[in-house]
Amino acid sequence: MKLWGGRFTKEEDQLVHDFNESLSFDRKLYRQDIEGSIAHVSMLAKQGIVPEEDKEAIIRGLKGIMEDVESGKLPFTKEYEDIHSFVEANLIARVGEAGKRLHTGRSRNDQVALDMKMYCREAVEELDGLVKALLEGLLTIMEENLDTYMPGFTHLQKAQPITLAHHIGAYFEMFSRDRGRLGDIWKRMDFCPLGSGALAGTTYPLDRDYSARLLGFGGPTLNSMDSVADRDYVIELLAALSMIAMHLSRFSEEIIIWNTNEYQFVELDDAYSTGSSIMPQKKNPDIAELVRGKTGRVYGALVSLLTTMKGLPLAYNKDMQEDKELTFDAIDTVKSCLALFTGMISTMVFRKDVMEASAKKGFTNATDAADYLVNHGVPFRDAHGIVGQLVLFCIGRGIGLDDMALEEFQAISPVFQEDIYDAISMKACVEKRMTIGAPGRKAMEEAIKVYRKQLAEGRPFDRE
Repeated sequence: MKLWGGRFTKEEDQLVHDFNESLSFDRKLYRQDIEGSIAHVSMLAKQGIVPEEDKEAIIRGLKGIMEDVESGKLPFTKEYEDIHSFVEANLIARVGEAGKRLHTGRSRNDQVALDMKMYCREAVEELDGLVKALLEGLLTIMEENLDTYMPGFTHLQKAQPITLAHHIGAYFEMFSRDRGRLGDIWKRMDFCPLGSGALAGTTYPLDRDYSARLLGFGGPTLNSMDSVADRDYVIELLAALSMIAMHLSRFSEEIIIWNTNEYQFVELDDAYSTGSSIMPQKKNPDIAELVRGKTGRVYGALVSLLTTMKGLPLAYNKDMQEDKELTFDAIDTVKSCLALFTGMISTMVFRKDVMEASAKKGFTNATDAADYLVNHGVPFRDAHGIVGQLVLFCIGRGIGLDDMALEEFQAISPVFQEDIYDAISMKACVEKRMTIGAPGRKAMEEAIKVYRKQLAEGRPFDRE
């Protein structure tokens, strides 16, 4: 069944039908389409536009279609152009003439906009739950590793000592911003396009506030042309998904590095690793690598839809049908990445001894040695040069600063005394950094309190 055709004199070419159809992918919207239709007909009856008995028959028929689709009793078949014609044709077949009244005061254009917006809102809510679960996992790791010392890096070179809690906290901040973005997007999606018609509303006395409330929206959209032409919310969602994927990819890259034989900072659980078909010794971080790899796929969806929308005049254009497949795929991809990544890090074992040894061997306490000299009256620029000589001395002997004898320190600068060893210990290097945002234990405990409070609060898009 087609929802159009009265002015046509011959059948659509099969190739045209196959190219034009969207049921093969927009079937995913069957629940949103049915729920939107129930709200629409409820509003039509309230306004006296359709009889109450027709409303009851239509709702009964729509609920039956939903049940039969979900049980597998009613399959999606090729003769239908899209999910809207599928639902309406099956409704008319079940309830007769009453079913033909459902489309009163409505266009496929506002149906499409409504279904997609409802789907995206629900996706945001699911994604928020998955990001929150990841944040909970990260916070647990932080709480357990306030005294786990490791090297911090710049340019992939060991720089200064930090704690694992501090390193993980950086990702907590990233994913917290992602969660905030999802909430912002949801709020901008909180307006219902149903009742906008094809582009110019309708002459029927619709109560758009009522249908919006029935569907859980805060209110109706205020411009019918924008309502059917708007895909900003899809693009925003794809942008947010791209950011989440990027953060997951960065974290995955670090885990892949930490998992190498050269680093051995982490041991991945067998459940989140794979082996080699030829090399029996291999244990590969495939989940982290796949998460990293799928990021490009999510980016592709964003760039594709931006490109599709960039030259479209108002109002609706068929090009907009391209918003669905890529968006569905990007949502599903990021949801699976979040779930798998959360499972991977929750079962990952951190090699605390290896991390601390790596920090000691990488001269990460060199800045603290310079600060020691500054605190004993040496100008910083001179202190910087002195510590550079210490590092050269250690490199030549294959030792760390901690391994130098006091006489060796004093041969380069007589300012050094016995307390230099306390000053450059990993614990002291970290604990002295107490400003907000630094890795010192007290600063991290304060940050964790803030993070715990954030997670205990409601979802970022819950209404007051």
